[in-house]
Amino acid sequence: MTKEEMYLLLLIIPVLLAQSIYLFLDARKNGHLYWFWGLWGLIQTPMPLIFYLIFAKKIWKKLKKRERVE
Repeated sequence: MTKEEMYLLLLIIPVLLAQSIYLFLDARKNGHLYWFWGLWGLIQTPMPLIFYLIFAKKIWKKLKKRERVE
């Protein structure tokens, strides 16, 4: 493993851990499949976070409601 790969790995690991912890805790708080979201967050980034915000948090519905009110 080269030095560049090691530096990249040291950068990616905290990002994946932070994403996974956020997804796990927020999904558990909101009653979603928290183990699924936490494990998926450990595997890759940023797709699990994007999918969580779109499908679990349903942010597009909240945005549409704000547009109607204004």
